[in-house]
Amino acid sequence: MRSALYHHFGEPSNVLSLGDSPMPEPAINEVRIKTILAPIHNHDLSTIRGTYGYEPSLPAIGGSEAVGIIDAVGKKVKSLKVGQRVSVANVHNTWADYFVAPKHLVFPTPDSLDDEVAAQLIAMPLSALMLLEFLELKYGEWVIYNAANGAVGKNLALFAADRGINTISVVRRTDAKAEMENLGIDNIVSTDDDDWQEQVRAITGKQPITGAIDSIGGTASGELLSLLGTGGTIVAFSALSGQPMALNSGQLIFKEAAAKGFWGTKTSTSMPIERKRRLINELIERATSGKLHLPVAATYDLSEVTKAVSKDVQSDKNGKVLLKL
Repeated sequence: MRSALYHHFGEPSNVLSLGDSPMPEPAINEVRIKTILAPIHNHDLSTIRGTYGYEPSLPAIGGSEAVGIIDAVGKKVKSLKVGQRVSVANVHNTWADYFVAPKHLVFPTPDSLDDEVAAQLIAMPLSALMLLEFLELKYGEWVIYNAANGAVGKNLALFAADRGINTISVVRRTDAKAEMENLGIDNIVSTDDDDWQEQVRAITGKQPITGAIDSIGGTASGELLSLLGTGGTIVAFSALSGQPMALNSGQLIFKEAAAKGFWGTKTSTSMPIERKRRLINELIERATSGKLHLPVAATYDLSEVTKAVSKDVQSDKNGKVLLKL
């Protein structure tokens, strides 16, 4: 079968190539899926660079999420059937014609969902839901987060609004604000403005910010911490800058703040299946009612994977880049 292979770690556009791999066979509690579309996530690219929390054996196939059709089932799989269209995330090897997945990570999708939505239904939107629950945010509380115009950030604001949680979305370009405002998202500030932190203080007034979600690292982490209220929590979700979090120890001490790491993959795969079904069902309901924002920036055939993962395509994109199988 066709697959996007890499034989050593490095820049994805340099190390990935289209190759042939053996057809995988499902274990007794797995299903085999014929891939339709698979998204390219930042964590997929980090895995290929060798900088992610999971390091595959080489040679490896890229990808961790997809929509596809069940092609074969293991002997102990009773709840899933050949021919069902399913969404899958937190797996491996999805940038190939076929891949296998444990049955508990496979979720049938209604026909009303387009393939483009079903392909990216779980990983990023589920992370947004899990982050809100991870911070244990309550009605009326405030959360601030950067890299806010990505898939997680946009949907986090929409999910939070439905729960009565107040958000402050931090973007790095003023022109990114309009897109979020068009989705009905309020309280957006741009670090292009020299006074953006004062803007945040003006928005919240005397109300403390309970949670902060950092997806950038470096000095951006410290900027969020400086705005956090006493007893608040700052969460490391990603590190787009490639720099370690620069946190002022005095602020941590005197704010009595907590700093925590959040790894969506581990949280998703280890959570009780009943809780995960509840969250996935919420995502499906939102998607079918048009309340889930998952735009597609571009779609490339698997044979064009080198171009699809290039910095030219991945930089400043407005939506997810998908691979078509």
